[in-house]
Amino acid sequence: MKTNIILSGVGGQGILTIAAVLDTAALHQNLYVKQSEIHGMSQRGGAVQSHVRISDTEIYSDLIPQGKADMILSVEPMELLRYIPFLKNNGWLITDSNTFVNILDYPEKHDLYKQIKSQPNNIIINATEIAKKIGNSKAANMVLLGAASSLIPLSEESMLIAIKKLFKNKSEKIINLNIEAFQTGKKIAKEYTDFVY
Repeated sequence: MKTNIILSGVGGQGILTIAAVLDTAALHQNLYVKQSEIHGMSQRGGAVQSHVRISDTEIYSDLIPQGKADMILSVEPMELLRYIPFLKNNGWLITDSNTFVNILDYPEKHDLYKQIKSQPNNIIINATEIAKKIGNSKAANMVLLGAASSLIPLSEESMLIAIKKLFKNKSEKIINLNIEAFQTGKKIAKEYTDFVY
C-alpha cells in the first residue's frame, strides 16, 4: 500500500494541520510516512503546499513525482489547479468551492470549476460555509479532510485520535468542533465516493 497526497492552499487555511493529522494517523497505524512542505506568508496570502506519502513499506523520498499523486486536496480551487500535472490517471481532486482572491487577474469561479470537473474524479464542496454553520469557518480544512477520508487508507478511528491529539491544548469545544467538521465532510462526500467501493 502506498498513497501520495498533495495538499495545497493559501497560508493560514490549515494545510499543515491536515498534513499533521495524516502523519499522526499513519504513525498510529504503524505505517511509514514522509512529508515535505513549502510555507507561504499567511498574512500575504502566500501559497502553501505539502506532499504527504504514506506506505506500509519504507519510503525513500518525501517528494511526489509528477503523475504519481493519488489525490490533490486543496482548501482553495486555484491552488489545486497548480498541481494537476502531479495527479495520476484516475486520481482524485478535492477542494473547497470558496475562493481566496489574492491576485488582480484571479480567474472566474466558473472557469476554475470547469477545469476541475474536466478530471474524472472530483469533489467540490463549500467547506467554508459548512464549517461556518458548525461554528467556525477555520474548520473548513477538517471538512475537506473528512470529505477525502474514505479515499485515504487510514481508519476513521486513527484520524479522530490524531485530531484529538493535535488539538489537545485547545478547549473541548474546539476539539469537538473539528471532529464534527471532519464527520460532516465525510457524510457530504459519501454521495461522490460510494461507487469507489
